[in-house]
Formats: sequence, structure tokens, C-alpha cells
Amino acid sequence: MSEQLSNARLVKRLLFTVAAMFAFGFALVPLYDVLCDVLGINGKTNTSAYQPSVEQIDESRTLRVQFLSTNADGMTWSFGPDADELTLHPGETREMLFHARNPTDHAMVAQAIPSVAPSKAAAYFHKTECFCFTQQVLQPGESVEMPVRFIVDPALPADVKHLTLAYTLFDVTDRMPEKLAGSAPQAN
Repeated sequence: MSEQLSNARLVKRLLFTVAAMFAFGFALVPLYDVLCDVLGINGKTNTSAYQPSVEQIDESRTLRVQFLSTNADGMTWSFGPDADELTLHPGETREMLFHARNPTDHAMVAQAIPSVAPSKAAAYFHKTECFCFTQQVLQPGESVEMPVRFIVDPALPADVKHLTLAYTLFDVTDRMPEKLAGSAPQAN
């Protein structure tokens, strides 16, 4: 009887361990996102709306913001910013236009994923409007201007004088067929 009781306890402990490992596996992604958001690591930009407490521009500092754009494998669109860089004062609201063109003979859906470098600056880079918030649908040969409006928080560490905002454009057409169905050109 003692051996059966011992085996039953062992099975319960093993089942608990398996359940705990399964739960931990599901919790890793949200924990990682929270950690990146709190520490400003991995170049992830803040996805919540930025509300400056006071319209405060630090005119004593000038920052250089560089813009990069790349296409992921399989993405054929032409994609890029109006300018390679701009200068600004922390706290200033600025905008950059990006252009995209679908050179193919079929409609496509794209998603832009942003990142900020250096990673410690990501927590201070706030997008108030961005084409990366939604998927972009372009018909064959169609072009679009896509704005990104942003503010660099004046609390940015003083040793950061140069930021890079990089976008990678992904083809998500196969994963978003409902976007194509709702965007078909209307016949007259």
C-alpha cells in the first residue's frame, strides 16, 4: 500500500510539473513583451498612445533621426522614406512620409514592423500615427504615401544623439485573404 501511495504522489507531482511547464511556455511571450517594453530592449517601439504632459521642446539639444527601410524575403514592393534622415529637438512633433508601390500584377497585403536603435532609445520614441499600425493593401501598380508622425521624449538620455527608425516590410497576403476581399477595385 505504501508503494502505491508513493507512486500516486509521484504521478501527481509529475502532472503538476507538466502543467506548470505548459503554463510557463504560454506565459513566455507576454512576459518577454512586458520585459522589452519596461526595459526598452530589443528595439521594440512603444505601441501605446503618447500623451505629453506639457508641450515641452528641449531646444538645447538636437537629435539626428535616420530612417531605414528594407523588404523581407519575398516582398517585391518598392518601399522607402522621403529622406534618409532629419534633425529635431526632443519634444518636437515631426513627420516622415514613406512611399510604397506594388509593381506586381496582383493585389498584395503588407505589414511594416518597426524597430528603433539604439535599443535604450526605443522607450523614448513615440509614434502618434504610423502606417505600421495596420496592414497596407495595394492593387497592381498602385502607389501610396504612408506617414509616420512621432515625438522623441525630452527625457531621452543625454548621451543619445542619433536614433535610427527602421522598418521591415513583410508580404502577409497569404495570411490576410479577408483584406483582399474587402479591397477589390469596384467595377463601374
